[in-house]
Amino acid sequence: MKVVVIGGGPAGMMAAISSAKQGNEVILLEKMKECGRKLLITGKGRCNITSGLPMDKFIENIPENGKFLYSSFRNFTNQDIIKMLELNNVKVKEERGNRIFPVSNKSIDVLKAFKSELKKNKVKVLNDVEVKDICIKEQKVEKVKFLNKKTNENGEIIAQKVILATGGKSYPLTGSTGDGYKIAKRLGHTITKISGSLVPLIVTGKDLEYCKMMQGLSLRNVSIKILDSENSKKIYEDFGEMLFTHFGVSGPTILSSSAHILRYKNISELLKKQKIKLQIDLKPALNKEKLNLRMLRDFEKEKNKQIINALYELLPKKIIEPVIEKAKIDKQKRVNEITKKQREDLLNNIKCFEIIISGFRPIEEAIITRGGISVKEINPKTMESKIIEGLYFAGEIIDVDAYTGGFNLQIAYSTGYTAGLNNY
Repeated sequence: MKVVVIGGGPAGMMAAISSAKQGNEVILLEKMKECGRKLLITGKGRCNITSGLPMDKFIENIPENGKFLYSSFRNFTNQDIIKMLELNNVKVKEERGNRIFPVSNKSIDVLKAFKSELKKNKVKVLNDVEVKDICIKEQKVEKVKFLNKKTNENGEIIAQKVILATGGKSYPLTGSTGDGYKIAKRLGHTITKISGSLVPLIVTGKDLEYCKMMQGLSLRNVSIKILDSENSKKIYEDFGEMLFTHFGVSGPTILSSSAHILRYKNISELLKKQKIKLQIDLKPALNKEKLNLRMLRDFEKEKNKQIINALYELLPKKIIEPVIEKAKIDKQKRVNEITKKQREDLLNNIKCFEIIISGFRPIEEAIITRGGISVKEINPKTMESKIIEGLYFAGEIIDVDAYTGGFNLQIAYSTGYTAGLNNY
């Protein structure tokens, strides 16, 4: 059987490998100069390959249509991707939060393993090829039309099976520009609302000034909470790393929180009302009593200094001034002039540094895309279209998305592998 895979990301490459192992003649079409551009930037260039959690726990980390993935996850597990990589000399390690990374900390090693598998299984890879359409005859795939960007010539490939794995709309510079949605829609498929997920958060007003003051500051081992202050409800909490930027906040805990905030009831209205708050515990290892004792010791040692210069042992330099300002203390005031009430205010702001969230960065800056081809129109056991015979889908183009931690890449591998299997 002749199979055309459209898209050279992790889902497309896995689909091509899986299909070739079934004895098919496989052609992989990628519009960029190289496959796997987006894979290279995952995990800050280290590639968070998958999660070390048991596969039955993966569904809990997929808020959008997780149950649709049961069959795919059974077909190709986290242990399967680890085995494939290790067979290609890529050793892996497990880090905090069950995240699996290559021992080398280099995503290029993961991509090399995929390329090695493509070569081993005799997949024909055509780069710089932009697919224009999938042609259908009697509700069955017939051929794929494309433009060779190198030669500016049009071409077509007759195929019995086509796997569409063009990704979402996040990170368009890597080739994810939503082309696949247009093709699928022309073929009669429903595309659910497209937006960013795992996306940085925007801050305005005085809090934005503070974020700009702290731009580039990465906080490790902090606790965060996202609150709906209008209804006194906790939307999300996490522990780990976050980052201040020129527009607001980002980093792993913030990106994970965004997936929950996006799905929260009446979120647009609450953001407008400035009712969504980020609370950061800068010293989660110390309760208030222990933090107070620590501050008293530091204050005794630095009693003749101005408060702005007396907290370097307790806090990162960039956050000291914002903390003091939020506590409404004159930063020029000497430590021995600080009242008990002011010390308590300072302590409260260290344990609960509060920022009002006003929105989300654009989809182009999101880690993944929320929305896509409706799962109601895809057979979950095979990834085949319920509308067009011989048309299959894999990866981010499908309306499934997960939290951070390697789950989204596992979705790509598992759906790609399943789409590549012969099911006749």
